[in-house]
Amino acid sequence: MTSTCRAASPWFLWPVAALLDLLGMVVVLSGRAMLVVLGLGLLVGGTVATATLVGAPLGVPLFLVGLLLVVRGLF
Repeated sequence: MTSTCRAASPWFLWPVAALLDLLGMVVVLSGRAMLVVLGLGLLVGGTVATATLVGAPLGVPLFLVGLLLVVRGLF
């Protein structure tokens, strides 16, 4: 994950800052999880389309896009 440089919050606002940091981390992790799930769906769809041989021109790029999404979501 990326770290951002921001000004330190006052001591009496640290619970709010901690809650917002936690919320931001949850949003980032859920976005990554959705990216991996979408990528796996495209991998399966690309594999099925490639297996039909008629859908191979569409299946191979679909598979590659799914693979790239999974790699991006994991790393």
